[in-house]
Amino acid sequence: MKKTDLGVALYVLAAFVMFIVPIPSLLLDILLAFNIATGFIILFNCMFAKEALDMSYFPTILLFTTIFRIGLNVSSTKLILTTGEPGNVVTVFGEFVGGGDLVIGVIVFIILIMIQFMVINKGSERVAEVTARFTLDAMPGKQMAIDADLNTGAITDQEAKIRRDKIQQEASFFGSMDGAVKYVKGDAIAGLLITFVNIIGGIVMGMVRQGMDISDALDKYTILTIGDGLVSQIPSLLISLSTGILVTKGSKDADFGTVLLGQLFGVPKVLYMTGAAIAMLGIVTPLNTIIFVTMGMVFVITGRMIEGTIETAKIEQEIDVDEVAADEIRQPENVTSLLQVDPIELEFGYGIIPLADVNQGGDLLDRVVMIRRQIALELGAVVPIIRLRDNIQLNPNQYIIKIKGIQISEGEILFDHYMAMNPGYVEEEITGIPTFEPSFHLPAIWITENQRERAESMGYTVVDPPSIIATHLTEIIRQHISELLTRQDVSHLVDNLKETNPSLVEELVPKMLGIGEIQKVLQNLLKEGVSIRDLLSIFETLADYAATTRDTDILTEYVRQGLKRAISARFFPANETTSIVTLDPKIEQEVMAAVKQTEQGAYLNLDPERTKAIMNSVQVEVSKLESLGKAPIILTSPIVRMYFKRLTEDYFKDLIVVSYNEIESNIELQSVGMVTA
Repeated sequence: MKKTDLGVALYVLAAFVMFIVPIPSLLLDILLAFNIATGFIILFNCMFAKEALDMSYFPTILLFTTIFRIGLNVSSTKLILTTGEPGNVVTVFGEFVGGGDLVIGVIVFIILIMIQFMVINKGSERVAEVTARFTLDAMPGKQMAIDADLNTGAITDQEAKIRRDKIQQEASFFGSMDGAVKYVKGDAIAGLLITFVNIIGGIVMGMVRQGMDISDALDKYTILTIGDGLVSQIPSLLISLSTGILVTKGSKDADFGTVLLGQLFGVPKVLYMTGAAIAMLGIVTPLNTIIFVTMGMVFVITGRMIEGTIETAKIEQEIDVDEVAADEIRQPENVTSLLQVDPIELEFGYGIIPLADVNQGGDLLDRVVMIRRQIALELGAVVPIIRLRDNIQLNPNQYIIKIKGIQISEGEILFDHYMAMNPGYVEEEITGIPTFEPSFHLPAIWITENQRERAESMGYTVVDPPSIIATHLTEIIRQHISELLTRQDVSHLVDNLKETNPSLVEELVPKMLGIGEIQKVLQNLLKEGVSIRDLLSIFETLADYAATTRDTDILTEYVRQGLKRAISARFFPANETTSIVTLDPKIEQEVMAAVKQTEQGAYLNLDPERTKAIMNSVQVEVSKLESLGKAPIILTSPIVRMYFKRLTEDYFKDLIVVSYNEIESNIELQSVGMVTA
């Protein structure tokens, strides 16, 4: 057992021993002195603690000191009633502190009880109750603020964990303090009752056992009882004061004395006015002129000294700022901090700040959290931390989206307006400011709050500004998620899969494929909108075919065929005939003939004129599908699919190219054209 644990155990055990075993007056003097010292230790610790959690065990300390103090009361009561000699400490407190007079002693004791019970205990109890309630009510908001800081990258996971733990500790501490102050209140009541019992019992014992008359018994035992009450109530008063200090502590950045004196005597004009008022009272009233005028002058002189100190501090601060700036200019620039590039950034003008400020009711941070969750569920990829920052160089209502430090897209909103879009079947027009929806560049109209209900009743799709930004950001992330997937991300995915399927991972990585090669396959899938969430099926397919080829493009095609259920579900709705365009077999042969194999991979060497003719035909067939309101899908043979997709991706960003082997057998297709040239 540790020495500290043994010491605490002995302290608590001593209280119970004193309930049962009579102790000599000398030992009682030592324990009473120790009890007073403990009260001062607790008081000074509470005064100089930077914050309440520095004394997180204070409720337990209150319980231990209360039971110890009651044990001392019981022991001193035994000595008073049995021998009339409770020791030096109790006697001195009764005679010296009470002035050796029964009436004075009783009055001092009653005053102490009133101060403790009616002033300090009452106030501490109320403050502890309110603080506990406010702390618990504020917990959800604090948790949301931590989550927001974590999602914006302002803090790390470890820092977030520390802050969450601190919030939990604060809630537990103030909840415990709400109950612990009842110990002190009960102790004060018990002290009053014990004193009353001691006086009655002492008078009876003096008259019955020692043959004293009632006046002598009253004088002797009342003074001893008052001394006993004083010697126990003074430490109790110290701990009550400590409780009040702890639950009302507001400063976390400076020492108690520094903050207190700074707040009381830190404003020179307050001291000037106080000094003048005190001096005036000494001059115009019969009060002692020397005392009041002297004190007024002291306040004025102190105010002047503090004003000089403040002015000197300002000058020194300005000098320090100038010196720091000069040092920064003279020193070589630390460029290391400039090399960091955020994967995703959302910068906005000052007019959009309220949308991102939780204190102003903005929920943009919450929407960013939902974007990361949505992409993870939809594509199986973890979106990096999205950095949000204001940029005064932008127009007030403008925002830009950057990927790896490069601006990819931008938009502009009207803060107090809504964007109304015609889904295509609404004939009645609504007045507003014409604009374009930033995600899909569809025509739209800015309308006011008053027009919103009418526009919705007419059939318009009405979107608020945060939703516009969130939708735009989501689409940009979808388009670039493949390049945001790093080797480190893949390594995390591999580690997660290894926890449930260690045999598969050990067979594949790194014996058959490295992290970089797996990254290329996953990027190829994400680039065409195929989810990598079913990582188990992807790795099973890679393990099957990696022994025959390490070409990541070919492996991607094998994986796509292994994921045909997911691909069919994504691009071909169930119980519905899907319109598609096929590829002329002659063009397929032409494309395959133009494939050139090299050590770095395959590439197409197709004549530019033929490429242009094929793309013109693709444009015609895609237009047919779009006129029917269908997604542009081209069906090819498996061996041609990846090369044809590579040929068209620079011309048609949203074109979907699938092979026969990637479609479930129960899918119904209808060809509405063929790409030929």
